[in-house]
Amino acid sequence: MMNGSSLPKNKISSGVAGLDTLIDGFSVGDNVVWEVESGTAYSVFIRSFLSRAHQDDQKVIYVSFNRSPQTVLNDLNAIMSAEHFTLIDCFTSGKGKNDNTFLKFYEKPSPGVVRIEAPGDIERFSATLNAIEDKLPPGARYVFDSLTGMQDLWGEENVTHQFFTYMCPRLFDLGTVAYWILEKEAHSPRFKANLRHITQVVFDLAKRKNSLFLKALKLENRQDREVFKPHQYEIRGDTVTITSLKREPATDIGSKLKEERMRIGMSQKELADLVSLTPSFLSQMESNQVSPSLGSFLQLCRALGINPGQFLEVSEEKTSAPWLVRREHLFSRPFTREEAAKVYEVTSGGKLSARIVVMPPGAAMNRHFFYHKEEELIYILKGDLSVTVGGREERIRAGDIIRLKESFPSHWKNEGGGDAELLILW
Repeated sequence: MMNGSSLPKNKISSGVAGLDTLIDGFSVGDNVVWEVESGTAYSVFIRSFLSRAHQDDQKVIYVSFNRSPQTVLNDLNAIMSAEHFTLIDCFTSGKGKNDNTFLKFYEKPSPGVVRIEAPGDIERFSATLNAIEDKLPPGARYVFDSLTGMQDLWGEENVTHQFFTYMCPRLFDLGTVAYWILEKEAHSPRFKANLRHITQVVFDLAKRKNSLFLKALKLENRQDREVFKPHQYEIRGDTVTITSLKREPATDIGSKLKEERMRIGMSQKELADLVSLTPSFLSQMESNQVSPSLGSFLQLCRALGINPGQFLEVSEEKTSAPWLVRREHLFSRPFTREEAAKVYEVTSGGKLSARIVVMPPGAAMNRHFFYHKEEELIYILKGDLSVTVGGREERIRAGDIIRLKESFPSHWKNEGGGDAELLILW
């Protein structure tokens, strides 16, 4: 999953090579606000950031207002180790309302998890956070998973703003980099403007039809204006690829250029020297992590003796019928996580919403995938699962259909040896 790049010693990587190329990395002390929309798969940027922190042997403080500790650990266990990771749980006694489902986690608590028993008491919360900070070496990384969750708990925007006004300069002085996640539709323009005034970096993540876009709204002490334009990004698994809108037709250019370079027996350094690019940039480009500018692309074609037109063929996706969603295209789209399950959006926003849920072998959830109360139809595409609805457990297999109207599952488990796939309609 690590796709970060090499940066100068005074810079900190985001863990996403294309983003590092756009902004030249983060500066020590940066507070980074992510203004996000639903469906933008922003959690991949968080996991990339934390994975890079782990690689750099830095401590991580993760403050959760929106997700249970078990959900956070399920999501991050593969990339974080206990000695590097501290989870501050403001969810269980906050949005979780001390429900027994969440309190059971503390019967056998994991090391490094700190439960805030009164997260609505800002002074006690701040004191606990500060006490943990004081024990850490310089350079720790922070993630506050939801400014929106803070506001929901604390009740007013001005209270959340006051906490941010206090914490942002403190983290700057501690020499860290902190991510703050904000659901932009849940806040007033005034609140967002106030945060932008205080923080050092603001990114906007947006979804338009089936495309995802990133642009910077603020980058303190950066001169390059390119990053303030929208850049399309794609997510495959846990790898983020960022390209300029101007470069959108050049999908997969890097790997094709690499094939041509290797075909004629030219080394990466030889090609980089011919076109005045760094070998590092050329390496990132050949792995499709970044895209070349039009001028660099033409220079590369000339150096390799190839026709630029051969890269501009129309893809199968663009020639497909508008009513057809091919499986390979669907599973190349960004996905969201519900604990161990991956959720792929098929369609939404009209009279019909559809998702495909993929559960890996042995995965289990003590809740349903979604929180809405609309009637659902679930078709088992693949796999062997158990499901509990209204206290009754049933085994289900490919071809079975579940209709949910009043009661919803309290437990799912993939009992088979491969991925289970479910098509859910509402």
